[in-house]
Amino acid sequence: MPTRIDDPAHSATKVIAGRCLAQEVAVAISYNATTQAVMMASPIDLEDFAYGFSLTEGLAGRDEIEAVETVKVPRGIDLRIWVTPAANARLAARRRMMTGPVGCGLCGIDTLEQAMRSMPPVTADVRITPEQIHQAMRDLPKHQPLHDATRAAHAAGAWDPERGIIAVREDVGRHNALDKLAGALSLGQTPPSAILLTSRLSLDLIQKVAAIGAPVVVAVSSPTEHAVTLANELGITLIGQARRDGFHCFTHPTRLVER
Repeated sequence: MPTRIDDPAHSATKVIAGRCLAQEVAVAISYNATTQAVMMASPIDLEDFAYGFSLTEGLAGRDEIEAVETVKVPRGIDLRIWVTPAANARLAARRRMMTGPVGCGLCGIDTLEQAMRSMPPVTADVRITPEQIHQAMRDLPKHQPLHDATRAAHAAGAWDPERGIIAVREDVGRHNALDKLAGALSLGQTPPSAILLTSRLSLDLIQKVAAIGAPVVVAVSSPTEHAVTLANELGITLIGQARRDGFHCFTHPTRLVER
């Protein structure tokens, strides 16, 4: 008999051999009782994950989601999302096109057209200084309790110049962390000025940043060539290799100002 998970802070760690280790759990994401994808994820902030995955994968907007149920089953977690008839019809058409397995980052996609889907450009007029970038990346580790406990989790943070870091989500998977952040932000009216990431930047992460509507993305590691190309096309300022000794701006440097 499935057990409903009512506590959103359901433990994401387990002590083994005296060490605190991160849990990764199979999470089946279903829409109107039909499975869309199965992800290995940290079992926390799963309602955020439901809303964010739906948004960043172009499956359903927040106003099209009628309910989310997080249910523990013998081999993992069933994340049950109930959507409007219009959203369900789109999902059904997409499932009819699927012929093979799915993988990390491009879930439920089997055509080049879907993987390289067109997205509107991000046009927000934001100005950010190098010191603000450095301070934001110095502050991000203060909001990473799962990483502090396990040294095995990625983080995605949202930042704006007035409030600093406004939200952070963690997960063993970098895509999942960003999806959870997208879900947490989806109730807001204004996208954040910047997304902060502890991972490398691939094309699909840029797609998710564009879906959120953030004009700047900052990562501690390097981007891929496709990520830079897409960020340039979508009007996103991509900053990589953000470390204590500096950073590199790959696209749209006009958003960077001295003060």
